[in-house]
Amino acid sequence: MKTLKFSIVIDAPRKKVWDNMLQDTTYRIWASEFHEGSCFEGSWEKGSEIHFLGPNEDGGIGGMYSKIKEHVEHEFISIEHLGFISNGIIDTTSEEVKKWTPAFENYILLPKENQTELLIEMETSPEYAPMFEEMWPRALESLKNLCEK
Repeated sequence: MKTLKFSIVIDAPRKKVWDNMLQDTTYRIWASEFHEGSCFEGSWEKGSEIHFLGPNEDGGIGGMYSKIKEHVEHEFISIEHLGFISNGIIDTTSEEVKKWTPAFENYILLPKENQTELLIEMETSPEYAPMFEEMWPRALESLKNLCEK
């Protein structure tokens, strides 16, 4: 596994960044930088199951099966990715899934005077690292734009 780190300073308080990051309508906007049509189903509360979904190549719905490992409001959230979802079927046992699970994705919000520094730490398999290194900066810029309106 490889740990990727990204950060951005946003001219908004932590609560506004947190809300824009996790609310359904604004999540769909900034997460579209990963995949057009991205959404989530579930809860961001600690211990909850959450599915990160979007259209896949065969016209169905696919994504990630995850759980919220930690949730400290306006400060920190940790997502534990546990498998794939393909057309409603959750896969946590295939060899492909076992190669990279569990993988954690952490969001850390730090106060900086009247701003917020958002840090992302993400574990991924090395083969996916270049894709995320391209997508995360665009997603963070999109989130920044939402928060600074």
